[in-house]
Amino acid sequence: MTRAEKQAVIESLKREFTEYEYFYVTDSSTLNVAAVNELRGLCYEKGVTMKVAKNTLVRKALEGLENSSYEAIYDSLKGPTALMFSTTANIPAKIIKEFRKKHEKPVLKAAYIQSDLYVGDDVIDELASLKSKEELIGDIIALLQSPAKNVVSALKSGGSTIAGLIKALEERAAAQ
Repeated sequence: MTRAEKQAVIESLKREFTEYEYFYVTDSSTLNVAAVNELRGLCYEKGVTMKVAKNTLVRKALEGLENSSYEAIYDSLKGPTALMFSTTANIPAKIIKEFRKKHEKPVLKAAYIQSDLYVGDDVIDELASLKSKEELIGDIIALLQSPAKNVVSALKSGGSTIAGLIKALEERAAAQ
């Protein structure tokens, strides 16, 4: 690889790191071509970008970013590396879990999520269970609507009870 090609890869990686809030560092080295293509297809369906790059180029791209706070991830840049970029924190973890139902890899080396570093494959379940921003907003809206729904429901049921009571009293008065 020429110096110009390396620089182009570094610039491309810099764009990816700045464009996406979340990225996962994985090892998918023993997968055959068909399995890698299947994994890439799954990533594409879910809106995740997957790239394979040399560790030194990944490190240089991270070091070249302004306000770089990625030093902790450098220890994970050993051996074969595939990067998964996403705009939703839990999607790559869900892809990895789903894919590993049939295959033994990819293995999670590290995940960078909003300046927090998750290291090791044992955190994959924790990452997959994270809620996305949209899910959290939905939960908050449901919680905010719940008391209002309860009040409206109580008023409706109370209103029919009062109306039934008044009707019964009117019928009693008319019968007497």
